[in-house]
Amino acid sequence: MSITESSNLPGSVALGVSAVGVSRRFGTVHAVEHIDFHAPAGKVTALIGPNGAGKTTLLLMLASLLRPDSGTIRIDGLDPLRDSAAVRLRIGWMPDTLGVWESLTAREILVQMARFYRLPNAGIGQRVDELLELVRLDALAGQPARVLSRGQQQRLSLARALIHDPSVLLLDEPASGLDPGSRVELRNLLRRLAGAGKAVVVSSHVLSELDEIADGAVFVNQGRTVKQQTLEEAARQGRRYAITALDNQALAAKLSELNLEYRVEAGLHPSVTLLLTHDDGAAALLRDLVTAGIEVVSFAPAAGALEETYMNLETERR
Repeated sequence: MSITESSNLPGSVALGVSAVGVSRRFGTVHAVEHIDFHAPAGKVTALIGPNGAGKTTLLLMLASLLRPDSGTIRIDGLDPLRDSAAVRLRIGWMPDTLGVWESLTAREILVQMARFYRLPNAGIGQRVDELLELVRLDALAGQPARVLSRGQQQRLSLARALIHDPSVLLLDEPASGLDPGSRVELRNLLRRLAGAGKAVVVSSHVLSELDEIADGAVFVNQGRTVKQQTLEEAARQGRRYAITALDNQALAAKLSELNLEYRVEAGLHPSVTLLLTHDDGAAALLRDLVTAGIEVVSFAPAAGALEETYMNLETERR
């Protein structure tokens, strides 16, 4: 089956990933506490939170690699505790490091994973070649994994997660170590996989890129869900814009005249930032500034929509 084809599942099955009231502790430490999470099929869902928020613990439970103390998890409608084998056939798990088998070549790792998933022997070679080409490792197929760069190992780890064409992808920091070109390729691939009907979950600290990948996000902190929103909802909440002009004093004076609250950001290229509630307001302000003779050099969001939500949540927490 091609990586761009959806898995054939009964129409009555609830596709995607869901977790309700999931908790997990390690001794006295509550790593995850009553988290609710939903990642629908056909969408990319971002999992966002600071270090220690419980993201990796949650992903391990969703991947059926860690048993929750309480709560329920469903993968394409199946319970990992009761149907672990069927669930694992539907999950592609990409941890934040490649892990063991560093003495094996890239090709050998993928061939072995294909055998683990009991892919037909006759099709394994073609499948491995397809994935090596997809992640641009075909020229390094015979190299031991240990000699690959961090970014190349990440691409190999993604190919490993895709080997059995899962309906659900769980990716922990997939862009870590990737160069800019590879990040763009990853973004396009994840959008393509979601467009084919897969549920894609991405945990990442690179919030600016998640705006280009995700359809929605679940924000977690201290083991709890603190917010869930679609990208459209995040964009409507308003965001901070950064403006620079040839004369920032004249810019600040005009903003004061328009009764807009702003702050001056110091730095190599000083700018003025202010919160605007919607794109129409941003367009109107830019028009007013230009009409007033302010020589605007740059006018753009200071952060992505999801990053804006994250920073607002952090401000509220403090």
